[in-house]
Amino acid sequence: MSTTFTKPAISARMPNRGGGLACIAVAAIMGVAACGTSSTPAHSTASSAGQPTTTAVAQSACTSLGGTLDTKQICHVRGATPTSSLDFRFPVDYPDQQAVTDFLVQRRDQFNDWVAHQPPRGSSVSYRLDIGGHAYRSGTPTLGTQSLLLDIGNDTGINPVTTFKAFNYDLAKHTAITFDTLFKAGTKPLEVLNPIVQRELDKHDAPGLLTLNELGAAAYQSFAITDDAVIFFFNQDGLLPHVDGPLKVAVPRAELAPMLA
Repeated sequence: MSTTFTKPAISARMPNRGGGLACIAVAAIMGVAACGTSSTPAHSTASSAGQPTTTAVAQSACTSLGGTLDTKQICHVRGATPTSSLDFRFPVDYPDQQAVTDFLVQRRDQFNDWVAHQPPRGSSVSYRLDIGGHAYRSGTPTLGTQSLLLDIGNDTGINPVTTFKAFNYDLAKHTAITFDTLFKAGTKPLEVLNPIVQRELDKHDAPGLLTLNELGAAAYQSFAITDDAVIFFFNQDGLLPHVDGPLKVAVPRAELAPMLA
């Protein structure tokens, strides 16, 4: 790779604390359109001879979700019923489109199935699932990394809830990057990460229902990689009270450099 929660992880369930369809698992690792990284998807390129182009794969993935592809290679998936609405927007140039498609199909089907068994909320208020994708990069187009962060807005309970799902890919090794493979074997990244994130948590007036010590590495599963930082994303209703919303913390790569794989 270019230099580029111990409580078990809480799985997706429906409804969540607020009665919504969301995963309360806390996410983590950088992904803001900052630190010298563009959030604009790169143009697709052709693959080796005899293989479908990235554009063809992207169109197929988008089509499998019943979406449409715009001129900026963003897939738009929309659906509505008398009691619900769904809106997905995500760039289609992430290398492992199948993983993204599988996740989005699962969330769509879970949402639609759940809504089908619920009473209407009212004539002017519908159940909503809104997912927006943001791209991040580090290094070169062939030897660096590419990240896709999905920002998931779920309005199926008392209050809307925002959670995250991140995908990371090593362009040189052609493989996914997880929290475990991001760091060298034998290192202890939590000893560096926890104090940094805790300082951000201490800036708020009250703690959330979960703590970094309780969650362990599961707190850091949603992240994005840029040239300058690893950005960790933490779900709403996790480390902070609901009213404080979700949290993102950018950790400078310089502080992680000795441990990065």
